[in-house]
Amino acid sequence: MNELSSLQDGVVLAVFAVVYLGMVLGSLPWLHLDRTGVALLGAIAIVGAGVMTPEQAAQSIHLPTILLLFSFMVISAQMRLGGFYSAVTRRIAVLPVGPAALMGVVIGVAAGLSAVFSNDIVCLAVAPVLAEACLRRRLDPVPFLLGLACASNIGSAATLIGNPQNMLIGEVLKLPFAGYMADAVVPVLAGLLALWALLAWQMRRTPPVAEPDPAQLAAIASEVPPFDRWQTAKGLLVALALVGVFLCTDWPRDVAALVGAGVLLLSQRFHSSKVMGLIDWELLILFMGLFVVNHALALTGLTQQLVAWLTTQGIDLAQPATLFFTTLGLSNLVSNVPAVMVLMPLAKGDHVGLTLALVSTLAGNLLIVGSIANIIVVDAARRCGVVIDWRRHARTGGPVAVVTLGIAAGWLAAQ
Repeated sequence: MNELSSLQDGVVLAVFAVVYLGMVLGSLPWLHLDRTGVALLGAIAIVGAGVMTPEQAAQSIHLPTILLLFSFMVISAQMRLGGFYSAVTRRIAVLPVGPAALMGVVIGVAAGLSAVFSNDIVCLAVAPVLAEACLRRRLDPVPFLLGLACASNIGSAATLIGNPQNMLIGEVLKLPFAGYMADAVVPVLAGLLALWALLAWQMRRTPPVAEPDPAQLAAIASEVPPFDRWQTAKGLLVALALVGVFLCTDWPRDVAALVGAGVLLLSQRFHSSKVMGLIDWELLILFMGLFVVNHALALTGLTQQLVAWLTTQGIDLAQPATLFFTTLGLSNLVSNVPAVMVLMPLAKGDHVGLTLALVSTLAGNLLIVGSIANIIVVDAARRCGVVIDWRRHARTGGPVAVVTLGIAAGWLAAQ
């Protein structure tokens, strides 16, 4: 189906507008739908209105991206069940160093883990353990939790498997894993250094916190899975093998990752239902729903007309600066994954992949809602009795976003 009727064009525009309104608001007024529900409902409306058949809707979903994302969710689930993230965090927490040095270690480890295992998963597993460790040492956990969130976002920009939008960009645009990593590592490392300097400066006058409640610490610790050396080693071996495959071979990343996930499912210790229970099915459904809705919009031809009109107005998405600021604004408006899905078909040029990946990821530090990792850390902090409101987040996230995006802009301009 290459052409739609004017009535179908109207239906697609209405569905697209409603879906992306849901992306902006996080839900739809008067309905108990989150972003995933809105995207799924939009895809159902597209098929129900006859814009695409169910088969065409299925074909519009970029399967390699879904498979890659699913496979790394399986790998990350293995690491969580093996207690890897908790064990690493506790090992860091007992280091005999001062707060500034401890912050540097937290930032470095969080960034490194996020580059391989995805920032959302790292924050989900590390945040409660880190909060508990800070309270035991009578350190204010807020700067460390903010450091975890920001470092996970920044570190995830280093690779094409660090976060969902980078997986999408890498798979759709066929970016080389090693080539992208070489281009991204400098602004990422500079951004992490800037993050440490800012947090160390903010912490210089932070007083010790009160003696923690033992019952509260016990409740946090009870939720942490025990460390399993063999299961952790197996997950690490598969993850490192996949990174080696991505760097040194041209084996399709989605196929290689799927094989790795299959190996991990062959376990005598963890039932597959436990692993499947840790898969973020909602994120996968969000991706699939947005693929269908965005493809339906492309069928109308209106996106091409919009790009042509914008070009006549001096707004050319082929220009790096225009794409940079458009990505920055749209990522904070509708979140980074929907922003990337909208912009990727519209922008042209060799700079598109690196610009979209760096800017959409680094922009996530600006607001709490700009990144799922931020939301995960704030929710985990609240469960531990630690409050991080939007003002407190902004005092760190705002400067970090401005500085790291400035570094990225300078690096992109120099390419």
